[in-house]
Amino acid sequence: MSSEEGAGAARRGLWVEEPARRRRMPDPVRVSAVRAVLVVAVTLTQATITFFLSLTGSWLAFPMVLGAVAATIAATWAVLDVWITRQTWNQRYGVVSEPSSTARLRRREARRAAKALREARRLAGPARIAREDGPLAGFGRR
Repeated sequence: MSSEEGAGAARRGLWVEEPARRRRMPDPVRVSAVRAVLVVAVTLTQATITFFLSLTGSWLAFPMVLGAVAATIAATWAVLDVWITRQTWNQRYGVVSEPSSTARLRRREARRAAKALREARRLAGPARIAREDGPLAGFGRR
């Protein structure tokens, strides 16, 4: 034991868990994001190779330019796919139903008003006029 460590001193472990700054992305969004990163990386590599082939005047430059244009379109779609997947996921699963205090107050007021209306109707008596000569009058029910 070193001189810095006393008997009551707490030792800090080698691995310390820290809370995440952001929530983890949902799996479908993360999958599309990884796909987009890979497609964009390949596109940038292809564009760089195309640039150098064009500088050297190689016969391979023209097919590479066509491939780079196609890869750019694919990379644009991959990035749009991340955005679309994220929006879709948020619309399907991302809604958290937590009413605000204003909504809660309005619901409480509506419940009180409905309860007061029911109480007023109950105190006002029956809504129908009881008939003494009706079909159930013989059974003692009015």
